[in-house]
Amino acid sequence: MGAMVGPGMKVAIAGGSGYVGRPLADRLVADGHEVVVLTRNATAAARPGIRPVSWDARTPAAEVVSELSSAAAVVNLAGASIGGGRWTRRRMNEIMASRLSATSALVGAIRQLPGDGRPRVLVSASGVDYYGDRAEETVTEDSGPGDSFLAMVTQQWEAAAQTAESLGVRVVRIRTAFVFGQGAPAFRLLTLPFRLFVGGPLGSGRQWFTWIHVADLVGLYELALREATLSGPINAVAPDIRRQADVAREIGHVLHRPSVFPAPAPMLRLALGRQAELLLDGRRASSAKAQALGYRFRFANLRAALEDVLR
Repeated sequence: MGAMVGPGMKVAIAGGSGYVGRPLADRLVADGHEVVVLTRNATAAARPGIRPVSWDARTPAAEVVSELSSAAAVVNLAGASIGGGRWTRRRMNEIMASRLSATSALVGAIRQLPGDGRPRVLVSASGVDYYGDRAEETVTEDSGPGDSFLAMVTQQWEAAAQTAESLGVRVVRIRTAFVFGQGAPAFRLLTLPFRLFVGGPLGSGRQWFTWIHVADLVGLYELALREATLSGPINAVAPDIRRQADVAREIGHVLHRPSVFPAPAPMLRLALGRQAELLLDGRRASSAKAQALGYRFRFANLRAALEDVLR
């Protein structure tokens, strides 16, 4: 249960051709690991050092079982984007089902392996949305779940991953904040109004805004793979948590744009429906667990992260 992933190990990444999966795979290759990417589009995922394996993200296919039999670790990033497209009932079902089916299939594949042939660790994506909208409360990994749509998604997603623990696999759940990175779809949407000179606070602007630079998110996945004492949930959030209005001011400062045009909550809810919870819900999530494990954030400061991404 306490095994770590040492140098030169084989790591299988489900969803390894996505926004987080690609830099994580590249970092692992650079560190000397063998990386296999389980993906729907093997042609698009192929690049130097990465071996793609076709997988529909639904069934524990024989080829996937075979790959996992020789893997020291599995990283699960598979799931439909929460940022793409309005949250119709069909879209919300897809968001939920894509995560549960992929995670259950991975755990099902691990279950088919003999005890001594199973990966030592499963690192599975999740979100700080697990906590829902928490107003002024500071939440840690021990805090209870919220009741929003994304809170329900992440609860079930984590529960599906956690079943691998009964198979003797160390399980880590990465509760990810809003990701800052060049080309990150949600970050592009957040900064677009500022580029058009109409940026400003979202809703009241008083909600706490949790964020993380993509380089640190990759770093925390690496920490989860190598740190044998780490299991259960870990908040992937930068230490410099601000209220949303303050984040808006910082974006305006870095882009040399105004940040005085508010987007009232009723307008956001009318335009986005339930998807507005992505922008209006807030929580002050602590990064103390990651720091206690010795992780040093490359981008701990909001201004520095924004300058790096928006330069």
